[in-house]
Amino acid sequence: MADGSRSVRGGGGSPGSSPVLGGRCRGWAPSAVPPGHGFRRVTLTKPTFCHYCTDFIWGLAGYQCEVCNFMSHEKCLKNVKIPCSCIAPSLVRVPVAHCFGPPGHYKRKFCTVCRKSLESPAFRCEVCELHVHTDCILFACSDCRQCHQDGHQDQAHAACYIIVTPECTFGRLRNMILPPSCVQLFSRNFSKLHCFRISENLQAESEEDDDVDGSTQVSVKDVQISTDSSKQTLKIFDGNDAVKRNQFRLISIPRIAKNEEVVEAALRAYYINDDQQEYELQTFTQQALLSDDVINRNDAAEDSNSGSVFRESVPEAWIIRAKPKDEEVIRIYPAWLKVGMAYVSLRVNKESTTQSVIKEVLPLLGRQTECLQNFKLVEVLMGSKQVQRMVLDSQELILNRLKDIRKTSIRQMNQTRFYVVENSKSIVRVNLFIGGLPPQLSPEEYTNILKDELAIKTNVVSVSHVYQAQGAVVLEISCFSEAERIYMLVKDTTVNDKPLNAVVIPEVMASKIPQNCWPLLVFVNPKSGGLKGRDLLHSFRKLLNPHQVFELTNGGPLPGFHTFSKVPSFRVLVCGGDGTVGWVLGALEEIRHKLVCSEPSVAILPLGTGNDLGRVLRWGAGYSGEDPYSVLISVDEADDVLMDRWTILLDAEEPADGAENGVAEPEPPKIVQMNNYCGLGIDAELSLDFHHAREEEPGKFNSRFHNKGVYVKVGLQKISHTRNLHKDIKLQVDQREVELPSIEGLIFINIPSWGSGADLWGSDSDDRFEKPRIDDGLLEVVGVTGVVHMGQVQGGFRSGIRIAQGSYFRVTLLKPIPVQVDGEPWIQAPGQIIISAAGPKVHMLKKSKQKQKKTGSLKEMRVDSMAVSEGGR
Repeated sequence: MADGSRSVRGGGGSPGSSPVLGGRCRGWAPSAVPPGHGFRRVTLTKPTFCHYCTDFIWGLAGYQCEVCNFMSHEKCLKNVKIPCSCIAPSLVRVPVAHCFGPPGHYKRKFCTVCRKSLESPAFRCEVCELHVHTDCILFACSDCRQCHQDGHQDQAHAACYIIVTPECTFGRLRNMILPPSCVQLFSRNFSKLHCFRISENLQAESEEDDDVDGSTQVSVKDVQISTDSSKQTLKIFDGNDAVKRNQFRLISIPRIAKNEEVVEAALRAYYINDDQQEYELQTFTQQALLSDDVINRNDAAEDSNSGSVFRESVPEAWIIRAKPKDEEVIRIYPAWLKVGMAYVSLRVNKESTTQSVIKEVLPLLGRQTECLQNFKLVEVLMGSKQVQRMVLDSQELILNRLKDIRKTSIRQMNQTRFYVVENSKSIVRVNLFIGGLPPQLSPEEYTNILKDELAIKTNVVSVSHVYQAQGAVVLEISCFSEAERIYMLVKDTTVNDKPLNAVVIPEVMASKIPQNCWPLLVFVNPKSGGLKGRDLLHSFRKLLNPHQVFELTNGGPLPGFHTFSKVPSFRVLVCGGDGTVGWVLGALEEIRHKLVCSEPSVAILPLGTGNDLGRVLRWGAGYSGEDPYSVLISVDEADDVLMDRWTILLDAEEPADGAENGVAEPEPPKIVQMNNYCGLGIDAELSLDFHHAREEEPGKFNSRFHNKGVYVKVGLQKISHTRNLHKDIKLQVDQREVELPSIEGLIFINIPSWGSGADLWGSDSDDRFEKPRIDDGLLEVVGVTGVVHMGQVQGGFRSGIRIAQGSYFRVTLLKPIPVQVDGEPWIQAPGQIIISAAGPKVHMLKKSKQKQKKTGSLKEMRVDSMAVSEGGR
């Protein structure tokens, strides 16, 4: 290995060995030696891609790391900041486990451990874009992004050091990101999937434990037995744990090889960059687990050690062991103590105990005057899926503990470190959002329901917030086990035949948010836009803080608004169709009185079929795979505009079917909100037929092209249908009766886009009416004569029949008529429909007309905003 990698393994004073100081994130300068890599020039015999820029390597030569197989162009060497797999654990400031989804196939991606392409199914972290083979996951460490404080931490990103310099400023998206230092989440008993509210179906698919059968831990890429008669293939175990699980790595060595060459190959197979003189091999037998080393038994002479391991009956499997030491240097990390160093190096011997180590460390940290009993030594295993912590007994011998860890697993030792931690009585406060409860109940009634259904313990559980209109509460729980029990029990609980849902909610500490920061609250409907919402969820979690990205199928908009309820200024991005936008705006209207920022501006990423509101606000006809980073830049540069919203009161006069005791009771009034348009007659009838078709075969409705095809089909079926709508309804506008022409459909429009972008009102000037605007407090009333007329309007050949313009409307239905509001259709019974303005106007974000910056400059800015380089991962 090159000297640059060994400096990291050395003492605590060299720049390469302490990349994070005093809580700051220190990056590797572009001109510096790539961290930990030992690059050598290699001849390429097959098509190869650069792991840094992901471009093809032209020519016959490339540069490859001898330990982790990182491949690079010569021109990219000076820019490589991704650390070698062998030293990655040593660079982590605060261990943060990854959030792995289900295994999948990923093109032009490379494993973060072995650096080989992901030809077989692999894991992807849902937060930081790390990719890893299923059999390499044991070698990945907990170096994910730190997205929140776990009750007692006060640091920045855990892995920013990879690409940023001196201090993490979050790059171009700094004004939109919710800083991790402002988010607190007590998450000890919850998986990362639970913490980031990732769908339960995704969680079920990805629940794979490290305790898998050893046969699955050796991938096809490793099981390539050499056909060269001069070489032999050996199984290498790294400790007792690997033997029990039958988890081994394969190495290919010459049949005539020195012992140290075999040891070095074995260490390299486990991505360990230590001196091979500190290790030895044992034959794989049950006795070997309890005996000394076979090759270097009884401290044989040096010339014996350097001899060949070739024998006629050479064992097939070996165990790599660390040689016993009388003393060694260990690193003690100051955990969350605010000191100006990453760690201190300390020499320990056979008499060194936990208490003596603490006694020696405290003066080095400037805490010499404090009592030893106020501190403890914590052993931390930085696994990729979970960070495990164990407090060491005060009289435990440190060398014995190190020996036990290495005997269990050499790899595990590479991922283990020790922290000195100040004793403090931590206050546990887990917030659970519980939805699906009956609406309009008192806090006491909700508490009684939870007692009956979930058997909550009121001494550790209290109701902190109540959302009566939505039938939801927020529980504050002061016990980890009780929080976990309630969370798991809610999944199988129903109240009044309605299933409950639970969401883990972080606490945003609004006082810590910078003044110039307007965090972006993102809502994504993963079912919209041909299922592109799922990819957007991952992209936004990676670009922003995952705690500001909410999946609408997991509790709706309310958990997001509750999380941001104390944030003084924020904006909202809704990713979905017009129906999704209406859903979020409706929830905002209901909860705005509980928000410190009661009027956040709302942007749209259109994922639906029509996307009329998105068109009007210049967000386009539909998302077609644009770079999510560019989308966020556009949101940041968008203009704030006002838009009218309307309340529709539906008061049916006809009795409801199935009245009790034979006494007819009218249906209760119904109130809905309107953003775009409301249609009666043929327009709503087509929407209703489409809705029924989608309910029958929901799996087919996964693309805009198919959806529009179904609309055309149901339209053609109605082309010969006639409905004299003008005879079945009466219209009043601003207290004036309006005579209706012969029409089949009546449409109230709030925006100048209808039916996937058609201009129903038209652009011709008319002295009778004002020029329509989305914030003028007026609705336009338009009629259509049938399906053919609607087709002509959508084709741009005609406009609708202008009927009226006003701010207050009353429609009398004389018979049941199809009605649709913003794409949601139903059959409305005879009665009254009243349309009026819905309180204050809503603030929307309209995409700016200014020229977008060049793609190249956007890519450059993007590097500053991503915590993990996509190419290296």
